[in-house]
Amino acid sequence: MQQQNSVYKRVLLKLSGEALSGAAGTGLDFKIMAQVCGVIAKCVSLGVEVGIVVGGGNFWRGVKNGEGRMDRARADYMGMLATIMNCLALQDVLQQQGVEAKVLTAMEIGHVGELFSVDKADEYLRAGKVIICGGGVGSPYFTTDTGAVLRAALIGAEAILLAKNVDGVYSADPRKDPDAVKFDTITYQEVLDRNLAVMDSTATCLAMDNHIPVYVFALNDPENILRALRGENVGTLVK
Repeated sequence: MQQQNSVYKRVLLKLSGEALSGAAGTGLDFKIMAQVCGVIAKCVSLGVEVGIVVGGGNFWRGVKNGEGRMDRARADYMGMLATIMNCLALQDVLQQQGVEAKVLTAMEIGHVGELFSVDKADEYLRAGKVIICGGGVGSPYFTTDTGAVLRAALIGAEAILLAKNVDGVYSADPRKDPDAVKFDTITYQEVLDRNLAVMDSTATCLAMDNHIPVYVFALNDPENILRALRGENVGTLVK
């Protein structure tokens, strides 16, 4: 297939768990998921190779939900399992829309997904299949943002599409500061120096070291995924 008006051949789409839960904030909103997967199907039809990393905050956030009440590592492992639950749901909805998708996990979990490997991921992507990566990096103390950048680097993604509940990167939290200014573009170093809440510092440094641009945009309009692929000015470009 031809890429037509996509400026990228291979991308990594990072979806927050909360973005899949809709207004409820927890669980899964299958109407929203159908819309998101419909857009991903359009991306695949353009010949774009799509890898996905999904968070698990709609079910469990290790450091937030477990802090002070249980061991950090165990809480983080629960969060990794939450991401895999989301992977399975995305796989099912994608396949309902005629898109073949494979779940690759950071830890062995038989009958659910395959253990992630670069060769296997590359094989599936080249065959036009979507890969959905769960389990973060496979170790506690790392966020799924870091997992997304790591997977992007390993598969040679040309860009990371960071779909969140906010429409870009701001100088401050726009929900708390009415004077917060949205950036069209910003450098990795500025994000670190300003301590902006784009990704955690480990993920930002990893993206910077590997020269992977990150598009940050809102998922409330799933078509923003396609717009980012076309290089349109949606959200904020971190480069």
